[in-house]
Amino acid sequence: MSEHPDHATLRKSRPLLRGILPLTLRQLPREILAGATLAALAIPEVMGYAKIAGMPVVTGIYTLFIPMLAYALLSSSRHLVVGADSATAAILAAGLTGLAAPQSDHYIALAGLTALLAAALLLLARWVRLGFLANFLSRTVLIGFLTGVGIQVALGQLPAMFGLEPTGYSGWENIWQYVKQLESPNYYALGISLSALLLIASCKKCSPHIPAALIAVVAATLTTWAMDLDTQLPVLGTLPAGLPELSLPKVDWHPQLIVDLAPTAFAIFIVILAQSAATARAYATRYGERFDENADLSALCVANLGAALSSSFVVNGSPTKTQIVNSAGGRTQLSMVVTSMITLMVLLFMTQTLHHMPDAVLAAVVFVIGLELVDLRGMRAIYAARRSEFWVAVATAGTVILVGVEQGIMLALALSLVVHTRHGYKPRNALLRPSASGGWQASPVSSGTQAAPGLIIYRFTHSIYYANAQLLTDEVTHLATSADPPLHYFCIEISAVDDIDFTAAETLRELHKYLSRRGIRLVFAAVMSGTSANAPAQIRALFDDKALYKNLEAVVADTKKAEGRSAHSE
Repeated sequence: MSEHPDHATLRKSRPLLRGILPLTLRQLPREILAGATLAALAIPEVMGYAKIAGMPVVTGIYTLFIPMLAYALLSSSRHLVVGADSATAAILAAGLTGLAAPQSDHYIALAGLTALLAAALLLLARWVRLGFLANFLSRTVLIGFLTGVGIQVALGQLPAMFGLEPTGYSGWENIWQYVKQLESPNYYALGISLSALLLIASCKKCSPHIPAALIAVVAATLTTWAMDLDTQLPVLGTLPAGLPELSLPKVDWHPQLIVDLAPTAFAIFIVILAQSAATARAYATRYGERFDENADLSALCVANLGAALSSSFVVNGSPTKTQIVNSAGGRTQLSMVVTSMITLMVLLFMTQTLHHMPDAVLAAVVFVIGLELVDLRGMRAIYAARRSEFWVAVATAGTVILVGVEQGIMLALALSLVVHTRHGYKPRNALLRPSASGGWQASPVSSGTQAAPGLIIYRFTHSIYYANAQLLTDEVTHLATSADPPLHYFCIEISAVDDIDFTAAETLRELHKYLSRRGIRLVFAAVMSGTSANAPAQIRALFDDKALYKNLEAVVADTKKAEGRSAHSE
């Protein structure tokens, strides 16, 4: 499935609102509802991320205003939601430890400077067009990545659902600490969590369009207020009202400070680049849409610039928030614009209304969202189609769950490259011979099939580079030595070869010498103009030689003529 050509052209030519337009009136109610649902769930969630980052809780809400609005207006992805994120919050806290006291003015300024450095790195990535890295995330690792994130998110909600304090651990240690704490729950919190889960499940069974999460949050908040349960279970409490001050981070702009923060900013940049691309691509693939990775880098840059100028901290593409909007029926960035506007109203007039909201109900809603990210159907499909790729998906999911999101992302990138290299390392080459219908029939290389007496046509089915150059040598030399009758011509059909690196060029030159010593003439067929023009100098002469045949029919005809002249002379 793909976008209508007119829509794709329109979105490509428009620098703003590419993630919103085209939009129909019929979509508006769902987009507004999805934005309201995201606001209800994301506001308390980002407050928790602010605590992880060592920042004042209100700065988490700030990430849903200017940074989210900037990304929504500039992005090409229609689905990716940007805001505070657990992975980048944890990296930020680890990087700033020892440089300033958490939640202090200096700490807030350092967090802003880190966001500014991350924005600069994203801008640099946009200039050198690093958005292509998203293409190295295969569907296999995307399914594994989101499944791992879903399980990790669901497990991370258990303490709050049971009314317990977060463990402060990560990875497998976190899971063990959860298990140890579950024996002494807060029964008020547990009752609210189970009631919310039951309500959400009932609503979804009736209709997927019912805003189940929003209903659960409102019901739990009213119940807590009506029954005066604030002293019996954790609630959000009172937030300071007002908008963030817009200014550059108030720090001494000393080179050493930049050096101290650079490693943290670079680690955050890698996570933003990979996680945002992974999530945006996963949802674009799900809905058969396109997105411009490089345009999204610009949008992420501006979003983090907005975070730096609004006394907030780094923002990132969030799989959890993206799934919240998706579950609520949102299909464009208009939902995020609605969320930003609701956040503005909350900051100005409604901070007191959040006081009675129980942590447990939010944890229950996020728990459900995490389970929705677990793609068991996709994992089963991979297992049935290709076992090796299934284990790649499992490894990616396991790394996210047991080690961390950022490590899972890096493993996903690495495994995608390994899978790609594995396909190119050992391509399935073939031998060609004329068929009775007038076309060409492929046979396995092991068959030794000759296209005509004394001629083998060998099709190489991948770009030739250092990793598969040895396979080329092994197959050509084996065919040349075992041919019956003996060969006079060896034709390499390279219509599938669009690039030849230095190692491969040396290999072809050596094969030319080897075949010449055996009295076998090496020729090429179906050479693309780009391949011959860009080939290394040491083999360009071979392509330009008169031995180059334009098509396979000419190769066979010339071979037969040569064989006829040889027989006549005898």
